[in-house]
Amino acid sequence: MKRSLFILLFVISVLGSYAQDRFEHLKHIPGCFLPPEADSGFWWSDRGALRDPENEYVAPQPAAQLPGMPIVYLPANLTLHFLSPEPIQYVDISSKNIEGDLALKNLLRIRVKENASFSDAVITIAGETFIAQYRILLGASDVQPVVAIKSADTRPLDIAGIGLSQPQLKALSLNLFCRRPGKTVANAKAFGLNASLYHIYSAGDYLFLDIGYRNDTRLNYDIDEFRFKVDDKKITKATNVQSVEIKPEFVLFNEPIFQKTYRNIIVLRKTTFPGDKVLHIELSEKQISGRVITLTISYKDVLQADTLPI
Repeated sequence: MKRSLFILLFVISVLGSYAQDRFEHLKHIPGCFLPPEADSGFWWSDRGALRDPENEYVAPQPAAQLPGMPIVYLPANLTLHFLSPEPIQYVDISSKNIEGDLALKNLLRIRVKENASFSDAVITIAGETFIAQYRILLGASDVQPVVAIKSADTRPLDIAGIGLSQPQLKALSLNLFCRRPGKTVANAKAFGLNASLYHIYSAGDYLFLDIGYRNDTRLNYDIDEFRFKVDDKKITKATNVQSVEIKPEFVLFNEPIFQKTYRNIIVLRKTTFPGDKVLHIELSEKQISGRVITLTISYKDVLQADTLPI
């Protein structure tokens, strides 16, 4: 009995030593990863093999996407452009291996970084009144380099303070430009130039100014800039002059020069000012010319602006 018990203990000891040697041997096999828990015993995966969660390969998950998200292919050797119908306010690219920038206010360009690759990405583009998302996949080099953002690919977006979008301002301005100028609101003459404010329109938080100029000289007029300022109506030496400059929200035409006649629609944010101040519309010529002509608009004229339906 004692002899059988001794033999059994001997066999268990030999088997334990053998198992420990095999365990230590596994630690030195290249590519065999043992988790920290392995020091207290073997740790097996569902497939019956040893594994280490920190070094375990995890398949990349596909990028999140909205239902019906359009797919755009981006070759590794091509720059892709997104053309927006209005100025782009915000862009997000889900992959760090894709870089992009705004070449123009309404033109976004993206490309794959050098020596980088990706399998799936989502790009989000927000305009003034819309948001659009596209799924970007690595594609062939025969794809179109310009993607026009269509209204069917967008969702409406309401950003506080934006008001009318640039396309809306352009459409309203073109409509007003097609109207025949009526009786002028204000006139000015200087240096052989005649300036006229044909009409003032109001739409929402905007003022549309229909302005025209006639050049009675034989010299072309090279436009430098328009300036819009709210100034004191009467200026005396004893008072401090306070001038507030207003930047246009939209200018229909950007003609740099005119020979005889010039007409434009300029959009300003709706401005209120007291009766002792006036709105000055100043047109200046490029240096070294000193031809500057200024239209003076009273607050009464602004209050009589015709309302446009939006």
